[in-house]
Amino acid sequence: MYLCSRRIFENLTELYRFFLFNTENFMRTEEELAGVSLLGNMGTTYPTDYAPQLLETFPNKHRDNEYVVTFDCPEFTTLCPKTGQPDFGHLYIRYIPRERMVESKSLKLYLFSFRNHGDFHEDCVNIIMKDLVRLMDPRYLEVEGIFMPRGGISIYPFANYADPAHEQLRQQRLSQMLGSVRRPSGV
Repeated sequence: MYLCSRRIFENLTELYRFFLFNTENFMRTEEELAGVSLLGNMGTTYPTDYAPQLLETFPNKHRDNEYVVTFDCPEFTTLCPKTGQPDFGHLYIRYIPRERMVESKSLKLYLFSFRNHGDFHEDCVNIIMKDLVRLMDPRYLEVEGIFMPRGGISIYPFANYADPAHEQLRQQRLSQMLGSVRRPSGV
């Protein structure tokens, strides 16, 4: 038992030293963070209307891996384009990055910019998808909206994009959403 505990301790110590002295492999350089201006900015101003120019990116350090990034946005708000009444939704944004990734604070401010924007739920989801595709050129991206009922009807818009190598995934996800009679994923 003692030998096992000692070996675990030695392995953890070696791991600690590795991380302590090899931070350059994990920390971002100033050059990589050059386009990130909102994160850590104490003078953040919140937009009063739709503002795609707020979106910022940073380089994907793991371009050789295909992996999924998911944003869970439970407090999305927009306005009904006809009545001006507030609409509340829960958004899921999932993507497989290529070269660039969206910075989360800029995404938060961008989504906040819809607060006074009047558009239908379906439009908002498609606008968000197109803005993010233009921004990042991802391998795959999907935006799923789960909106609170209005007049007794809930709306769950879903939009996705794929490069040619991921077209089959795009079609599979659309089929999954079409075949779903329950609430969308993540709820």
